[in-house]
Amino acid sequence: MNVDIQQIITHILGFLIALWILRRYAWKPLLGILEQRRQKIQGDFDAAAEKRREAEETAAHYATHLREIEAEARAKIQDAIAEGRRMGGEIREEARAEATRIIDKGRADLERELAKAQVELKEQIISMTMTATERIIRRSLDDEGHRRLVSGFIEELEQERIPRGR
Repeated sequence: MNVDIQQIITHILGFLIALWILRRYAWKPLLGILEQRRQKIQGDFDAAAEKRREAEETAAHYATHLREIEAEARAKIQDAIAEGRRMGGEIREEARAEATRIIDKGRADLERELAKAQVELKEQIISMTMTATERIIRRSLDDEGHRRLVSGFIEELEQERIPRGR
């Protein structure tokens, strides 16, 4: 083994010079590039964390807004139900009033028809009574006299009938 000391010293000197050159000209730029890379990565992580925080805030905001919209929709539905019930009540009341009006009108019409029928019946009874009376007594009274006589007779009958009926 031949070890040449001069060659080892030259190698050591060359290594130290290369190390000094690298440290002087290459080490700081390499460390600067590495530091820039580390800062960029850290900035990306910080930006991602900020975006995630903003996304969570936005999601929370939208969730709150959605709950408010749902509450408003429920309130509007309740208002619509109340309005429907109120309108239903009004319609029922109007229908009751209309039914009452129709019933009252029907009663009035019935009473009017009944009174009309009573007048017609009275006239027919008077006419039949006059004819029967003429045949019975065979004498002819004037028409006005007949009517007074029969009308008085019918009124007496009605007055007798009314107290017994009530």
